[in-house]
Amino acid sequence: MARELDLKNAGLKATLPRMKVLDLFQGSKVRHMTAEDVYRLLMDEGMDVGLATIYRVLTQFEQAGLLKRHHFEGGKSIFELHDGDKHDHIVCVNTGQVVEFHDVEIEKRIEKIVREHGFELVDHVLHIRALAPSKDGKPSGRGAAAKSSRSTR
Repeated sequence: MARELDLKNAGLKATLPRMKVLDLFQGSKVRHMTAEDVYRLLMDEGMDVGLATIYRVLTQFEQAGLLKRHHFEGGKSIFELHDGDKHDHIVCVNTGQVVEFHDVEIEKRIEKIVREHGFELVDHVLHIRALAPSKDGKPSGRGAAAKSSRSTR
């Protein structure tokens, strides 16, 4: 019932695909998913739904404020539940692994920088591109993927 209420409050009809997608984001330990991830998970559950429907539902959820869209690496849209939790992201340039974090000092510094330039902070997005540790716990080396994805952003 809660999911139907969430959809209704967002101005959306409670269709089966919408409820299933919302269930995935609300009940999954994985917080960041592509449309393909959602499609695969629903197919694994035996739901017959097209990838175009998944894209449409994700876009509707984003427009309704239920999901946030990120573009971390490789041009793919990554979606996460928009639960009001303020956080930033570390993204591995080799694997695409995403780690969320919140740092009060970074928040304060961003606010200070914005004020110093005469601006009023509305929102910020911080994606730190890094190399995740390898399976043995040592930092992974700079592979070709990391070198080719460097930018001046």
